[in-house]
Amino acid sequence: MEKILFFSDVHGNMPAALALEEEIKRIKPDDIWFLGDAVGKGPESDKAIDWVRATAKHFIRGNWDDGIASKAYPNDKFFWDQIGEERSQWLKSLPFEDEFLISGLHFRAVHGRPTDRLYQAYDTWEEMEEGFKSKISDRIYDGYICADSHMPYIRTCSKGYAINTGSVGNNLGIPKVHAVLIEGNLNSSEPGPISFNIISIPYKNEESRDLVDKYPDLPHGDSFKKEVMTGIYSR
Repeated sequence: MEKILFFSDVHGNMPAALALEEEIKRIKPDDIWFLGDAVGKGPESDKAIDWVRATAKHFIRGNWDDGIASKAYPNDKFFWDQIGEERSQWLKSLPFEDEFLISGLHFRAVHGRPTDRLYQAYDTWEEMEEGFKSKISDRIYDGYICADSHMPYIRTCSKGYAINTGSVGNNLGIPKVHAVLIEGNLNSSEPGPISFNIISIPYKNEESRDLVDKYPDLPHGDSFKKEVMTGIYSR
């Protein structure tokens, strides 16, 4: 059985990213997926993009990636200037969804917004089941793994599995690094055993908080400080 790691929502928080890097070294996954939002919110979006590019093998574009790379919101100028044109073009080149096959199950991989709704752990079955349908074809999947909500979960619905990675750099509820590890027979169409595990990793939250002070022009820096320390969304 192979191990596939999924992570998302780094949001410019490099101390959190480096904590995940140490766990990746320990786990030694066979494949790594990034499900969007390297940038925004935190102080080091440029470093976060570079780290994501060096760490993952598959990439999905998130709503912050899309908005900042497209220069959609004037208040994000700090992030535009920080990541530069080459990184912006790379973000814009990423797909909004992808797919993978494991233990006989076809999964959809998507961030959430901007193509989908924000899938939450407390959604009804009917709300969850929107995620099983591709937005680029008529395909209905056996499961999907998403991000965007910053809160990890593993749920079953009548259509299959609905999974959320949580966030690396801006997790809500519990201010730790979160990711998901799936183990199964990768690229196999034969039904087989499969496991889903949420990974929770402590990191140097105080270091992330204090880094904000080195970037006085960071939008909503005080809010980000509170979020990384408490897990409570403040704006």
